[in-house]
Amino acid sequence: MKKPTNPTTPRQQKPDPHPDKPDGESAVLATIAAMPEPDRVIGERLHVLIKANAPVLSPRLWYGMPAYAKDGKVVCFFQSREKFKTRYATFGFMHEANLDEGTMWPTAFALKKVTAAEEEKIVALVKKAAS
Repeated sequence: MKKPTNPTTPRQQKPDPHPDKPDGESAVLATIAAMPEPDRVIGERLHVLIKANAPVLSPRLWYGMPAYAKDGKVVCFFQSREKFKTRYATFGFMHEANLDEGTMWPTAFALKKVTAAEEEKIVALVKKAAS
């Protein structure tokens, strides 16, 4: 015989296997805050620009770097110069980004600082990538 089921009993939620794991945005902000200057300043500005201009992208860490994903797939990321001991930070895009132009297009950009001119370019790229 089958056990009778009680349709009024709510399903129990499974416990979070990582209850101490911070949410994506908190983790990204903490990672940026731990960066030395000028990477921290660049990372903070990128975060603000991406959140304001591509709200469909969700912050998360990707290989320890701040990244922004759509439907769980990374679209763009910020790599501090300190991470790989390079002379510039990198703002890059993954294959999920809608940046295709013809048969060749850039997927990463070197950043030494973010001025109004760079902000304009970044906003345009992020909006297109997230579309």
